[in-house]
Amino acid sequence: MRVSKHVHPVSSRPTAADVALPPALPYPDGWSALAFSAELRPGTVLTRQLAGEDVVLYRLRNGRLRAIRPYCPHLGAHLGLAAVEGDHLVCPFHRFAFDAEGRCVRTGYGTQPPKAALTPLPVREVNEAVFVWRHHDGREPDWEIPSWHRIDDGRQPLRYTSFEMPGYAQDVMENSFDLGHFVTLHGWPQGELAKPVEFDGTTFHISMLVRETFPLLGLREVQVEVDGYGLTALHTDVHTPSLGLEICSLVMATQVAPGRMQLRQASRFVMSEPSGLPPVVARTVSRAVTRLLAGPMFKRNLEFTAADFPIWSTKRYMSPPKLAPGDGPIGAMRHWARQFYPPDRQAHLPGPAALTDRDGPGANGSSTPDGAANGHGPNGSSTPDGDAAPSRTPAEAPGTAPSGAARS
Repeated sequence: MRVSKHVHPVSSRPTAADVALPPALPYPDGWSALAFSAELRPGTVLTRQLAGEDVVLYRLRNGRLRAIRPYCPHLGAHLGLAAVEGDHLVCPFHRFAFDAEGRCVRTGYGTQPPKAALTPLPVREVNEAVFVWRHHDGREPDWEIPSWHRIDDGRQPLRYTSFEMPGYAQDVMENSFDLGHFVTLHGWPQGELAKPVEFDGTTFHISMLVRETFPLLGLREVQVEVDGYGLTALHTDVHTPSLGLEICSLVMATQVAPGRMQLRQASRFVMSEPSGLPPVVARTVSRAVTRLLAGPMFKRNLEFTAADFPIWSTKRYMSPPKLAPGDGPIGAMRHWARQFYPPDRQAHLPGPAALTDRDGPGANGSSTPDGAANGHGPNGSSTPDGDAAPSRTPAEAPGTAPSGAARS
């Protein structure tokens, strides 16, 4: 029986969240990762999406990186179709050329060029990734993303991958605070906070102590350090002292459309030099094992993150969530996250009259029995909904089918 190519089998899978649900969160302010440095060789022009708009990235022959709004000031051709010629970006429509500063310096027919220029966007190249700044009121960058201590060490090639799926950048960042799901979804036998969670302006730090089972090696203690920067990037350093293993990963979520995000992940793996061997031998063993295991460890790292993909792709942003003991300081994180949204949209963010973390006294850095923070916001100001809020001091607590291609 011939079946039309215009029909599809009946699906029993959950509907993607960006199809099933209206947008729950506005676009966040701050830096967003749009590419990896290796994707922008000299002469490359890329179009990427950010907050419902196209951004054109290109690298000049001299290595300079630029990010611009996508339309030519002449007659509006999309500059994602342009080409780099020397240190000029040349529009494909009438071959108007723009110099390294974005000024129009030549037309395609030899006449006097108009006083026109490309519209630049703030761009940074950090940790072998490319970040573009966006803010709802057009302000210039007022915080930066630091270089990680291992991602930039140059000891081995960066392994990276990118995906696109329904979801929110905030969900990716919030995952680090959701202590319960590390056991139930990721299969950690045991995990707890090693010290209180710290919020400081646009950053946070989480230290966890985990017991994880390794094939053939059994249960081992793993130290996990997580640094978050805005709703932009997570840097995770996972160290297994008994095995001398360390993997540093960078996870970056970018809101590209309402209820839709791109996720970029990069990592490096290192095995320390074994003790008891001559230095030259120890160094040789370390480098050989690192090269041998780097690929499998990257794959293991991706599989860990990918376990969340079906959840992020189909979940509803719940507010108020019905939190339970063992969830972790989710309420404090959500209050901290409000600073990255426009003030006139914060009142419309899903939020209860009082959101508390259900992890007992002091769960959010407060002394109240239910862990509430007395309605104070990230900088000590009152908040309209009284959500549990972090302060600049430590906050204590216990413990779809995406598309993408990996480079390994």
